Amino acid sequence: MAEVTPDLRNEFIACIPSMRAFASSLTGAGDRADDLVQEALMKAWANLHSFTAGTNMRAWLFTILRNTFYSNCRKLKREVQDTDGTYAANLAEHPQQHGHLDFADFRIALDKLPHDQREALILIGASGFSYEEASEICGCAIGTVKSRVNRARAKLAEMLSVSSADDFGPDGSAQAVLSVTSVPTAKSRAMG
Repeated sequence: MAEVTPDLRNEFIACIPSMRAFASSLTGAGDRADDLVQEALMKAWANLHSFTAGTNMRAWLFTILRNTFYSNCRKLKREVQDTDGTYAANLAEHPQQHGHLDFADFRIALDKLPHDQREALILIGASGFSYEEASEICGCAIGTVKSRVNRARAKLAEMLSVSSADDFGPDGSAQAVLSVTSVPTAKSRAMG
């Protein structure tokens, strides 16, 4: 462990010009190189207790600088340049709480169905059995299973106040928010 002495501090400071030159060769831009050197120096200073006195300070600092550069490169690979906001606008998604509440309502309504209808609906709709397989499981005719599934679907639609497929998904206000295709800029707000 290194104790912060004036000699250690001077050695630390003396490495800065060569670190900046190395950072410039890595980044290719002076301002990015300065940021990289600053970040590396901050990490080094915060972890100075892990530096072993008598070892090569310059090599230790350059290792931190190099590792910081490669860590930043990995982060940048995951970032997306989105100056006009089009990428962010496409990331909108429906609010999750409505789906959770709708599913809770569905479970309550499903529990209110007669046992034979609920069983047929779950076998066909949720478990993926064919009507033939469901009729064997239930021990009844295929037509009976089809009838039970049809009555179960109609009863669920009635209990949940569903009249068409458009009743599923986001409500009108969520649709309006999600259909916005551009983010207004200061200029467009001033003009509008």
